[in-house]
Amino acid sequence: MQDVIRLLPDAIANQIAAGEVVQRPASVVKELLENSIDAQAKNIQVIIRDAGRTLIQIIDDGGGMSETDARMSFERHATSKIRHADDLFRIRTMGFRGEALASIAAVAQIEMRTRRPSDEIGILLRMEGSELKSQESVACLPGTNILVKNLFFNVPARRNFLKTNSVEMRHILDEFQRVALAHPEISFSLYHNDTEVYNLYSGKLSRRIVDMFGKNYREQLIQCQEETPYVTVKGFVGKPDFARKTRGEQFFFVNDRYVKHNYLHHAVLAAYEATISEGSHPFYVLMLDIDPSHIDINIHPTKTEIKFDDERSVYALLMAAIRKAISINHLSHSIDFEANVNFLNPMSGLGNRSAATTGTSPKPQSVNWDLPSHPPLPSSRREETNLSHWEKLFDGFQKPEPAPVQATLDLRETEDFSEPLTPTLGSRANAMSAEDENIKNRRLAVQIQNRYVVSAVKSGMMLIDQRAAYERVLYDRYVKQLGSQSAASQQLLFPATVRLPLTDIPVVLEIREEITALGFDFDALGPDTLVVRSVPSDLPGENIQELFEELCEQLQQSYDELRNNRTEATARTLARRFASRYLVRLSSDEIEKLINQLFISSNPNYTPGGEPIFIILSLDKIAHLFKSN
Repeated sequence: MQDVIRLLPDAIANQIAAGEVVQRPASVVKELLENSIDAQAKNIQVIIRDAGRTLIQIIDDGGGMSETDARMSFERHATSKIRHADDLFRIRTMGFRGEALASIAAVAQIEMRTRRPSDEIGILLRMEGSELKSQESVACLPGTNILVKNLFFNVPARRNFLKTNSVEMRHILDEFQRVALAHPEISFSLYHNDTEVYNLYSGKLSRRIVDMFGKNYREQLIQCQEETPYVTVKGFVGKPDFARKTRGEQFFFVNDRYVKHNYLHHAVLAAYEATISEGSHPFYVLMLDIDPSHIDINIHPTKTEIKFDDERSVYALLMAAIRKAISINHLSHSIDFEANVNFLNPMSGLGNRSAATTGTSPKPQSVNWDLPSHPPLPSSRREETNLSHWEKLFDGFQKPEPAPVQATLDLRETEDFSEPLTPTLGSRANAMSAEDENIKNRRLAVQIQNRYVVSAVKSGMMLIDQRAAYERVLYDRYVKQLGSQSAASQQLLFPATVRLPLTDIPVVLEIREEITALGFDFDALGPDTLVVRSVPSDLPGENIQELFEELCEQLQQSYDELRNNRTEATARTLARRFASRYLVRLSSDEIEKLINQLFISSNPNYTPGGEPIFIILSLDKIAHLFKSN
């Protein structure tokens, strides 16, 4: 029998290895930025074209490489940092050029110019699919200038799996922000299609945060610092008043490396307990410094997940440090932003612009409950069918009749004074009798903790998930509005200026047509700013900034759905997000209206995402619950 196991050719082996390192353009940006940092660069420039598909260029003023090192850097498993196996557990640097460059060169065309400060002339290498195409001496500045062109040119299947430019650019911005926050002592700049996105000067961490996220962050930062023999915690957290309903601006760094750690995130939330509302997320940029021997960073290919040998101690220390910072905040002096004289210099670029004034309307005292009496449905025939089905549930429980006409004359409720008035005199007994009759006819339904509605039905008891019910009602309405462009819009007295993260604006603009069809009217005022002129008529008095923040978060989570069926996915996305705004106390009339709207909807049983909306507990099952106890 012929042997079947063979060694793979180097070109194929390199492409397989590249799959671990180079998943998308953002992976290349991350690896090359970390290489520049390890080369002791003080200034790093990033140039992107077509969200990294066409070009990724990183220019640094670091130590550069000799001719031999430049050649070796493209070999697999080539490094200057590891000599023994134990060194893997003592690494404090980011990475090593050999692993990254070998993987990138396997799936792209590369040009690299590099020169050490002590050399008079540099070296230019051209690589394509792991193959060296040319090598020559060139005049260049000290440091390294590397161009990655036509990513995945030789792996079409991988290239076809890339998302849209807006999504890929969002991932690049995420990686850039993480690296720039971890190293405020280094100057960074970022350009996309010849447009400056960031121009970040070196300085303190507080300045880096403000330069990156906007000047409005100056007033919300609380310094956090605690040192122990085991671990040191330092950085900044946001004041509780600035907590948002959306996530996205939470950063953990361990030994200057960005990590994701749900357990530590829980420690942060625990520290904010009772200071922020449920479902809110505080801002934080926290640096943990710990002996590398106490952590394992090799549990994930991208090294964004780590393990501590004593996670409980880290959890307790982190929570205590944040609680201490929050509790003494009112006694502490404001953060010293002005100590760095360069902070006062005017700076160009998006990251350094003044945060736009947030033009928001006052927070509403209550939610407007004027949902349409009849949510959008394909036909009235289906309404009649649904009504006939669900009304059988309530046999024996009459629907409320219209309130009887008041016997007492009330001129304030009379609109037409031209007609002669023939008031009917009545007695208090008659009024009480009418009220008793109204109560008798009203469906038995109550609300529990602003989250559930319980209603008596023929077979027992129906429990309705209030949020899920509104999600179904809103979804049906949005589908109709998107199809007919019939949404009612309310113009704002003063246009509201909304500032959003750079990563959110492209996604909002991509489905602008659908959002406008729902009653919004807005334009981009810059790469990170929108000006909003009107909102849907059922959202008056809403905080426009929070509204768009919540909208963007949901759009980011549902982006893949939006690409496949934009109308349905947009309706589903918005309904899922805005349904949570209706978790408030309902009056008896509002409970009645919700039940009516739910059961004439397109599918009263399930939300658009397939979650059950209500359950029915039969009398037998209720009796069994009592017997089992």
